[in-house]
Amino acid sequence: MATRFSSFVRCILYIYSFFAFLCLHAHEARKTTESYHLNHTHSVQVSSLIPSSTCTASTKGPKREASLTVIHKYGPCFQSNKDQLLVLNYTELLLQDQSRVNSIHSMFSNNSDGNKLRESQATTIPAKSGLSIGFGNYIVTVGLGTPKIDQTLAFDTGSDLTWAQCKPCAGQCYKQVDPIFDPSKSTSYTNISCPTPLCTQLTSTRGSPQQCSKSKCLYSVRYGDGSFTIGYFSKERLTITSDVVDNFVFGCGQDNEGLFKGIAGLLGLGRGQVSLVQQAAQKYSQFFSYCLPSTTSSTGYLTLGKGSEISSSLKFTPMLTLSQRQSFYGLNLIGISVGGQRLSIPTSVFSTAGTIIDSGTVITRLPPTAYNALRTKFREMMRNYPMISSSSSTFDTCYDLSKSQSVSIPSISFVFGGDVSVDLDKVGILYVLSQTEACLAFAGNRDPSNIAIFGNEQQKGLEVVYDVVGERIGFRPGGCS
Repeated sequence: MATRFSSFVRCILYIYSFFAFLCLHAHEARKTTESYHLNHTHSVQVSSLIPSSTCTASTKGPKREASLTVIHKYGPCFQSNKDQLLVLNYTELLLQDQSRVNSIHSMFSNNSDGNKLRESQATTIPAKSGLSIGFGNYIVTVGLGTPKIDQTLAFDTGSDLTWAQCKPCAGQCYKQVDPIFDPSKSTSYTNISCPTPLCTQLTSTRGSPQQCSKSKCLYSVRYGDGSFTIGYFSKERLTITSDVVDNFVFGCGQDNEGLFKGIAGLLGLGRGQVSLVQQAAQKYSQFFSYCLPSTTSSTGYLTLGKGSEISSSLKFTPMLTLSQRQSFYGLNLIGISVGGQRLSIPTSVFSTAGTIIDSGTVITRLPPTAYNALRTKFREMMRNYPMISSSSSTFDTCYDLSKSQSVSIPSISFVFGGDVSVDLDKVGILYVLSQTEACLAFAGNRDPSNIAIFGNEQQKGLEVVYDVVGERIGFRPGGCS
């Protein structure tokens, strides 16, 4: 009897030990999972997500002769310098961003093989952020003419032609912060004659026939929102801090209208022949970089040229050339990680349409399948925070964080060709619309054939390097601060 009782007790102990082992194993596994997630999240004070009303200038950036500062147009860094109050309207900004995206998608839809990509001395300019569909969100100040007149221009990697408003504004000029450039007061200004081979070459880069007005070569640029600039192709001295680019071809705008919001014009950093990158190729070796400020209340920089050395922390991926739209800079996006876990997305999802990097688009656009996978994983890791409906048609994953002091945001990384993994800065993961609304700062394209766009919100805080001759693009975290 005692033996049977002892056997029963031993059996109970074995069962108890087995379940205790399972519970301990599950507990350890849960701790490991929680620790893993903790190591792949950003703990952020909610109050820090709201931009400050005080400008904080970055102390970091290339220590080079010609270095320009980049600031956000609607932030205090721009307002304090220019004594002009501009109110940031997120609804307007996001609608204009969608219009820019629509314009880009339209460009590539007109070229059926646009989805096929092939791999294809230093000046630093501070970057400020301006609002326009045709421009993008960041602006810099350069000098134009002799003597030089400061002009605040939006810089755009998706555009080639640099232009600025010019007196006498034969048509009309919109209100801008800087004095409107007056070519009659510059000793280095010349019009490009028409008809001439140079005029033909310049107008052909715009995809239009040669146009003349009183023997002067004309240009015309229209943007997707109906904004436009019309004027003369001209040559002028361009001053970038202490550097000078003589005989710089630009558009002297005589009839300008649109949502340009106080800036003087545009600085074209695309890959076309009239872009600053190409015109100053001998001086800067078709090499430039920038770091977009992390917030609207901080500063970044735009740099032309290599400098003496390239940071060893830069990760380079091949720069791709789009067969029909060669002004854009292409990338080979092959994967996305959320919370340290690579999402199960076939590479064909990205290769179907291809990817560009664009300083002018705000919110990154992804193929529908890729975005859905990103959204699902992000929501899973943010399940402890209350989801709300978005006030913007751009977003579909938003949270009310007003009752939280801090938030754990899942890390997000993009994986590019060459298996280059780029960790996005935490400031580019949530887009804060108000104190009670913070949204996943990505959007899905409407059609799988639409090209993906790596937007400026996700580029914030990264040093982004464009080596056109070397056909590569580099990324480095913590580039601004």
